[in-house]
Amino acid sequence: MGDFNGSSQVHDWDPGVAPSGLFWTIPISDGTNWIDAENGPARFRARDLAMPDFHDFGNAVGLASPPVPAMPSHVTFDVRWRGGGTRTEVHDTTFGFEGDFVAGPVSIDFSTRQDGRGVTYRSDPADQITVSGGAGRERNGVYFH
Repeated sequence: MGDFNGSSQVHDWDPGVAPSGLFWTIPISDGTNWIDAENGPARFRARDLAMPDFHDFGNAVGLASPPVPAMPSHVTFDVRWRGGGTRTEVHDTTFGFEGDFVAGPVSIDFSTRQDGRGVTYRSDPADQITVSGGAGRERNGVYFH
């Protein structure tokens, strides 16, 4: 990820931090994403989604001084969870979180470009190794029982 002054990291594509404090969260249109929560396979994808490049994590969360202007960019991604692994149930009353997850391998096909500058990065899902992955359902906040 790099350090907070950005000397190691050169890109950080994320939606930013809203004035309310909500971060890294934006709506994604329905219809192209799905999950089979019982067996674990799932898919999450978007094409040419406007996503600023903040340069580094510290700049993205407002710790850079002076801040570096974000570069207009677009990302395309396709995340696939294969499922088929061990099922894990979590119930954490301390943090108000519960869920039911199925482990399995995950692959990510990701590309991005800064507007007007061509492709900046493209991942290769064939060269990826899953260290930990899973898909399922969760409840937290006002939905926690």
